[in-house]
Amino acid sequence: MTASELPVPPPEPLLAPVIDSHCHLDITTEYSGLAPEAALAAAAAVGVTGVVEVGVDLPSSQRAAVIAAELPQVVAAVALHPNEAPGVCRSGELEQQLSVLAELVQQPNVVAVGETGMDFYRTGESGRADQETSFREHIALARESGRTLVIHDRDAHAEVLRVLESSDPPDQVVFHCFSGDAEMARICSEAGWFLSFSGVVSFRNAAELREALSIANPEQILVETDAPFLTPTPQRGKPNASYLMPHTVRTMAEQLDLAEVEMCDLLTRNTQRAFNLPAGFAG
Repeated sequence: MTASELPVPPPEPLLAPVIDSHCHLDITTEYSGLAPEAALAAAAAVGVTGVVEVGVDLPSSQRAAVIAAELPQVVAAVALHPNEAPGVCRSGELEQQLSVLAELVQQPNVVAVGETGMDFYRTGESGRADQETSFREHIALARESGRTLVIHDRDAHAEVLRVLESSDPPDQVVFHCFSGDAEMARICSEAGWFLSFSGVVSFRNAAELREALSIANPEQILVETDAPFLTPTPQRGKPNASYLMPHTVRTMAEQLDLAEVEMCDLLTRNTQRAFNLPAGFAG
C-alpha cells in the first residue's frame, strides 16, 4: 500500500525508530480497513518499527497472541478490559477466563497483562466492585507470571492508585493513555511506574496533560497510539493507526525541549525496559 492509498496522509518519517506501546491492530482493521501487515508496513515507513498489540477481552487477547507469534515486530498484552469485567463477573466466568489468560501469558511473545484497571466513565457504581475484583486478579496474574501490568484508568485515578498501593503489583507497571494531572504524574514517577502518552497530549485543550509530561521522570515516559482511537493533531477525528504516531512524538519532544532523535531514543529505551524487551526489538 502506497502513502497515497492510506486512509490518512502519513507524516514525515521520524529521525530514529520508536515503538508504539499500545495499539489495537484488529480494531484498526475494522475502522480503517488496514490489515495488520499493511498497518505495520505503513508504521515502519515513518519510523514506528514495533508495536504492543493489546487485548480487551478473551477473543481479542487470543488474536493478539496469534499476531505476536506470527509477526516479529509485534508483542502482545492480554486481559479483560475493566468495562468487560462486570458482565464477566455477573456471568460467573471470571475464574475460567482468567485461567485462559494465564495460559496465554506463558507464550514468549506475550509480554504484559493488560489492559486492566478501572473505568468510571462507562461503568457506573453498580459495576465498580466487579472492576476492582477483576483488576486485583489481573495484578496477581502479572506478578505471578513476571509480566508487565498495563493499566486502563479513566475517571478513576484515586481508586486505581488505592488498589495498586494496597496490592503487590509487579515491578513493571504502565499507565496506558495517561490522563492524570501533574500531581498524579509525580506520584507515579516516585513509585517507578511508566506513563504512556497518547495523541491526546497534542490536543490544544490538553495543557494539564502536557504539564504532567513535564513533571514525569523522563526515564519513565512512553508513547502510544491506542489506535484506532485518540488520533493526534492535526488528524484528530480521523481513524488512528501506528503510522500517525510521529505527530505525538514531536509534540512530546517540543514540550520537553528535546531534539527529535533524543526523544525517539529515550522512548525506545524506556519501552524496551517497560516490557522487558530485548535491546534489538524494534530498535
